[in-house]
Amino acid sequence: MSKRKAPFCALSIVFLISSNALYGAAPSPELVVSKFQNLLTSAMKMANTTAPKKRYQLLAPAIDSAFHLPLMTKIVTGNRWKIANPESRQQLKAAFRRMSASILATLFDSYNGEYFEYIKTIEGPSNTKLVITNLVKADKSRIELLYVTHDFEGGWRIIDVIVDKGISELKVRKSEYRQILKKSGFEGLTKLLNTKAQNLIPD
Repeated sequence: MSKRKAPFCALSIVFLISSNALYGAAPSPELVVSKFQNLLTSAMKMANTTAPKKRYQLLAPAIDSAFHLPLMTKIVTGNRWKIANPESRQQLKAAFRRMSASILATLFDSYNGEYFEYIKTIEGPSNTKLVITNLVKADKSRIELLYVTHDFEGGWRIIDVIVDKGISELKVRKSEYRQILKKSGFEGLTKLLNTKAQNLIPD
């Protein structure tokens, strides 16, 4: 894995109710996080034999099913979300999803025996649950990954990630994107995110 800390935010979700949910046993916060991390591990293991585009194709659906991307988009864009038309909203969500998957596909670019370990789940503010895990590197050093999850109609979803007890990824994106929105609006931010994604993983 790259030495840089990978951003874990992603946008644009398709609500898929799993077979467990259909039988009244929606996936727990721990299971949602575990499935996502398992696919991250798979992407790392593929890195030496596949192109970033292949890892992108693996990770994009994982982002869709693990994160509540519409809510995250709404939060990072603030009041501008209310005045944007439906088409602009959808285009921005798609661009943020594309950029987020592209970043993960390029940052998780090697595998040296790293693995994720579950630590515990605690109650968080506003009816959230915080799933605390570690990424254990080859040298046995650990990077703490705290996933903020919330129970929605379609089941538990991740809405934020805090890396190594730092600032939440959602707050970082909120600060960054709102500055761009002030200058360039929804169209400008959408174009910028698509350009960044294209540079990372060309079509």
